[in-house]
Amino acid sequence: MNSRGQSDLNRIYAGLAPVSPQALRELTVGIPFLTDFWTKHYLQEYLPAGGSKIKFVTGRSGSGVTHFLNVTALCAEEEGYQVVRFSAGEVWLHDFREIYLEILRQCDLERLLADCAGQVIRDLGEDPGVIPEGQTVLDYLAAQNKADAMTRRAILDALRRMYLNNPRMDHNFALCCSLITGGILGYPILEAADREVLLQWMNGEKSIKLSQIKELGLMPSRVTKFNARHMLRSLIEVICLSGRKGLVVLIDDLEAMLSASGLNVLHYTNMRRSDAYESIRQLIDEIDTLHHVMFVYGMERIMMDDERAGIKSYQALWMRIQNEILTDQFNRFTDIVDLDRLGRQIYDQETVRLMSEKICAFTEQSALGCHVLSEEEAQKLLEREKFGADGIPRLVNRVTYGFVDLRQEEEAGL
Repeated sequence: MNSRGQSDLNRIYAGLAPVSPQALRELTVGIPFLTDFWTKHYLQEYLPAGGSKIKFVTGRSGSGVTHFLNVTALCAEEEGYQVVRFSAGEVWLHDFREIYLEILRQCDLERLLADCAGQVIRDLGEDPGVIPEGQTVLDYLAAQNKADAMTRRAILDALRRMYLNNPRMDHNFALCCSLITGGILGYPILEAADREVLLQWMNGEKSIKLSQIKELGLMPSRVTKFNARHMLRSLIEVICLSGRKGLVVLIDDLEAMLSASGLNVLHYTNMRRSDAYESIRQLIDEIDTLHHVMFVYGMERIMMDDERAGIKSYQALWMRIQNEILTDQFNRFTDIVDLDRLGRQIYDQETVRLMSEKICAFTEQSALGCHVLSEEEAQKLLEREKFGADGIPRLVNRVTYGFVDLRQEEEAGL
């Protein structure tokens, strides 16, 4: 088994969600009921038409929130989206500037602009694949006596159309993209030092002097929490211009904001937590100004239940997301996805046994002992889930690996 497979094996044994596409495909049971629905109605229809959406996924510990987000990420990647994933325990959520910069970092802006340059090359009637590595398209055309004034003007017109005359893009962001893309194409020429200054400004480097960017034609401004959402809108436009369908952002472990442990990398004070809730509230209010984007926030149930520090403690946010119509059947259009409630509808005795069977099949080459749940064990597990602290996926994992013996617990009166 390769190292990545071994990593997934260790994660599954520890009751954690797998990350590799192979493991996700082999171990996913039940949740395609919702992820397939999202793929059809959001990833294939709504977002490509310019829509934008925010979803919240919650559930008890071990209910499969992280697994669900990983499957969503896989579906989005297969549909041609730029996918960004991070945890509230890794990136500050109280300042949208930090969120934007993390999204920008994971998107690899230079790669996106190189793909945009490829679109310009195709518009010129050339194939980007035949241009030798390390050579610009203008050098390539010059060798064929095609780099005339009309070709240069066509490049400038394409850059203006893509960036400078694009109403969805911030002026500074658009100018940076135009200059860098032009440098990739070979026209207009961009010095390496100037390219570095542009990239540093776009990446929010505070060491950049405003006088440096003014010399390149930019307005004297910086990336702040006040303009970060507008910058994100510009970035999404570049993502779409590069040939991708849009952007899907998955933010997990929101419950990290409730932890009082000083050992955490990020420690949220009451003020920072309130600022994080306000940032989410602002994003909800402004989501319609964005396009081709979906945000999915994942969290454990405590974020909904803790009225002192959870989402309910910030009324301005709670009022935005609480208006859900409850029905007997799970509403797949709901913006607050309760995996516990979803599980009670889609997990039955057969599903639980299949989940256990898939775990054993995935780990059959290892020395880890496991057994497929019997019908009796599956039924007892479903009954236990109704009042237990763990979700069905974690219970299945623990019983499959023998960490929990349901019969012994029953005999002991537990």
